[in-house]
Amino acid sequence: MATAKDIIEGQIPEKLQAKPELAKDINAIIHFDVSGDGGGKWTLDTTKSEGWVSEGLNGASKMTVTVSNDDFVKIREGKLNPQMAAMQGKLKFKPMDMGLAMKLAKLLA
Repeated sequence: MATAKDIIEGQIPEKLQAKPELAKDINAIIHFDVSGDGGGKWTLDTTKSEGWVSEGLNGASKMTVTVSNDDFVKIREGKLNPQMAAMQGKLKFKPMDMGLAMKLAKLLA
């Protein structure tokens, strides 16, 4: 089973390399704070042209995404609806920026 680390450090950069327009569309620094086994803290910086993901919470983020590893993997695999997860408090965005969250959803889909 994939972990948040696999998704954030492997799958997200692969998708951004294949579709650089996604990075241009998001154009923000986003922190991921993932709890549980396989979790951790990462920074996604789509303002850069490469090297988008780094470990730790680096720089001033436009939004922080807080989620458990299990729920993050379920969202990525399409087993958990991100909107339902957000309504149930399993997926949190601070501050809540609906436009940015929707752009991020395209990257994670």
